[in-house]
Amino acid sequence: MPLIPLTLVSNWFQSCLCWVTGESSKTGMDIQAIRDHIEKIRGKREVLLKLLEQPDLGTLRIDVNQALEEMDDLLEEFDNTFPASAA
Repeated sequence: MPLIPLTLVSNWFQSCLCWVTGESSKTGMDIQAIRDHIEKIRGKREVLLKLLEQPDLGTLRIDVNQALEEMDDLLEEFDNTFPASAA
């Protein structure tokens, strides 16, 4: 099973935060492009959940749990800021 580099998730969310804070001219993304990227991230969440099922994960389990928590917080914040009904 391929692992998702956590830096990829972090960098992408930083790009979204730049857009949300009004720096959209730097990213050149519109809201639909961001929604599309958010959906890709939501899909990657399942990979992290499957990774947690691995019995030999060791201390990496802490990092995976933290990544899931942060991802859930950011996804919730995005959903609250940009409700689907506003699309």
